[in-house]
Amino acid sequence: MDTAVLHQAAALCLVYPDETFRERLPLLRSAVDDPALAEFVAWAGEQEPGELAAHYVRTFDFRNKHSLHLSWWRDGDTRRRGASLVAFKAAYRAQGLEFTGEELPDFLPAVLEFSARVGPRLLLENRPGVELLRLALTESGTPYARVLDAVCASLPGPSPKDRAEAAALARSGPPREEVGLDGALAPYGRPTLPLLN
Repeated sequence: MDTAVLHQAAALCLVYPDETFRERLPLLRSAVDDPALAEFVAWAGEQEPGELAAHYVRTFDFRNKHSLHLSWWRDGDTRRRGASLVAFKAAYRAQGLEFTGEELPDFLPAVLEFSARVGPRLLLENRPGVELLRLALTESGTPYARVLDAVCASLPGPSPKDRAEAAALARSGPPREEVGLDGALAPYGRPTLPLLN
């Protein structure tokens, strides 16, 4: 399967499964010849619309460990994430594209669509996060893991460096920032701020 077509199809599979998604299922069925992606498309087509939507929400909307936002995998909830989001927007602009979605520019379906148009640079730069997402989805048993299986198999490699980075991040989790919290836990023996003196 052509990598650009696979990435575009994967992007469509990873967005919220609204009515537009259901309308695109016949197109996806005819365009997809990757076994993993075809398995997901067949499964999605068998689901009742409400159950598919509920499954998507349970899978992606309540768990950071299934985050579709690639900067979260590298930066977690730190200030560095803002710079990463700016870098995603800059990458789009450098190719003459403007990100206009409601999601953040690091949203995996947007990155996959970008990859389908101009190549997988952003996917490769964020491969440890993509691999970690694949592993997390596989562990949870969701059919969405098959979409990530197809995407990861389409990238060059697997490179030991990517696997090592993914394993290190999986062990330690994304970074957390605790700057400015020294006085926040005053009742527990930490210093207080003199706000009311």
